[in-house]
Amino acid sequence: MPDNQFGQPIGESLDDWPSSLMPSKKPIEGRFCRIAPMSQDFLNDLYEAYDLDDGRMWTYMSMGPFESRADFAHWLKSASDSMDPMFHVIVDQKSSKAVGLAAYMRIQPGAGVIEIGSIAFSPLLQKTALATEAMFLFMQRAFDELGYRRYEWKCDSLNAPSRAAALRLGFSYEGLFRQALVYKNRSRDTTWFSILDSEWPRLKVAFLGWLDESNFDENDLQRTRLQAFQTQYLDGKP
Repeated sequence: MPDNQFGQPIGESLDDWPSSLMPSKKPIEGRFCRIAPMSQDFLNDLYEAYDLDDGRMWTYMSMGPFESRADFAHWLKSASDSMDPMFHVIVDQKSSKAVGLAAYMRIQPGAGVIEIGSIAFSPLLQKTALATEAMFLFMQRAFDELGYRRYEWKCDSLNAPSRAAALRLGFSYEGLFRQALVYKNRSRDTTWFSILDSEWPRLKVAFLGWLDESNFDENDLQRTRLQAFQTQYLDGKP
């Protein structure tokens, strides 16, 4: 860590860092899924996909559950117009149906910080290769295309599946913000996770290894878990 002229330790110089870019809404094509900008075109797909859930998927989210198609359409219109959060839908390449959504949020190009949040995966998306690939595609755009230095994941500290998902995807636990929010008339402690740009290259290789066609059988079921690729590459092995 360098010192300034007063002998005080200061952070690493970023004189050569060009700042990050605002995300665009252009689609991202993957093998299992496509990331597309939110629009009213996806209303029916999303409403029908979310109707397969009994309501539990909304417990830890600020939005939902929606009492009617009209209520969901009203929310979807507002979300489609928002630039931060910037909502995207996740489309199944096989069915061409939208099966979930997620958003870039707390977007800070000047600091190189961006968060992935409002992750609403319908039962058609939960625990699938599509879901993992979607999270990878969001990461890849943030780091490789937009030049972010820090990629964040936050969740209600009581949301055990979200905490587990963050760790599975390669995020590092950072801590707990006590009584950080009030939502749905409840107090929320928020758990923080992140991935840094310095960690991304090896993590990206792990994702690409996991996503390779050879890692899936004829039913698109994984042969080797993502964590095995992370252990191999994050430990510095070729």
